[in-house]
Amino acid sequence: MECIALASGSSGNCLYIESGDAALLVDAGLSKREILARMTKAGGRADRVQAILVTHEHIDHMRGVFALARSLKVPVYATGGTLHEFIRCRGSTIMPAELVRCRFDEQLEIGNFSIGAYPTSHDAKEPCAFRVSDHGISIGCCTDTGTVSPGLREWLSRCDALVLESNHCPDMLMTGPYPEMLKRRIRSKRGHLSNPDAAVCIRTLSQHLHHVMLSHLSEVNNTPEKAMKTAQEGIGLFMDDVAITIASNPEKDQSWPRRIML
Repeated sequence: MECIALASGSSGNCLYIESGDAALLVDAGLSKREILARMTKAGGRADRVQAILVTHEHIDHMRGVFALARSLKVPVYATGGTLHEFIRCRGSTIMPAELVRCRFDEQLEIGNFSIGAYPTSHDAKEPCAFRVSDHGISIGCCTDTGTVSPGLREWLSRCDALVLESNHCPDMLMTGPYPEMLKRRIRSKRGHLSNPDAAVCIRTLSQHLHHVMLSHLSEVNNTPEKAMKTAQEGIGLFMDDVAITIASNPEKDQSWPRRIML
C-alpha cells in the first residue's frame, strides 16, 4: 500500500492512497485540475480512484470534491454531519455526485479497501479521521483535530502508518502575527494539533507504527524543522523504529511528493 501527499496545509489537503490497481483520495482541497495534475506528476492513476473520502466540510479539504467526483465518476464518502453541511451550503438536496454516509460504528467496503471512521475534535459539523485497510495493512489519516482523545488514540493504534497533523509550534503561534481570537481558536480543543501534542500521540503509538507523515503544518506558525525535531524527541528510544516524513507541496519542496510505502 502506498500513500502520497498531493497537498498539505491551509491552502489545500489531499492524500492519494493506492493498493494494487485501486486507489482512494482522502480530501480534495485543491481544484480538480490541480489535483489531477499533481496525481499524474506523483505517479498516481486517476482511473484507479474508486472514491473520495472527506474528513470535514472546510474549504481546504473539499474545494475540488464535487468537480473531481463528477470527472472521475466516483462517490463521495463522509459523515452525516459533513454531508448535511454539503447540502446546506448548496441549498438543495440535489447533489452533483453520489453521497455515501460513513458511520463511526460501521466498516465500509470500497473494492478491496476496508474503511473505518472515528470522530475528531475540530470546529466542523462532524469531523472524522479515516483508517484505510487492505490485505492486513492499515493507514490512518488524522488531520484537523485540537486533541487526540484516548478513544481516538486506541483506534489509531491499529494502524501500521499514520498521517498526523502537526500544525503549529506553540511559541511561534503565541508570538506570531495572528489576531488573538484566531490564536485561541487554533490552540483550543476544537482547533489544531500542536507539535508537542502530535509528538505525545506518536510516542504512545510508536510500538505499533512503522511510518508517520506529519501534515497540515502552518506556514506562519511552524517550520518543518521544528515539527520534525519535536516528533523525533517525542519518540525517544523508539526513534529508529518509526520513519518520519513531512507532507509538503511541490512549490515549496524539491523532494515532493512525500510518500508512505508499506
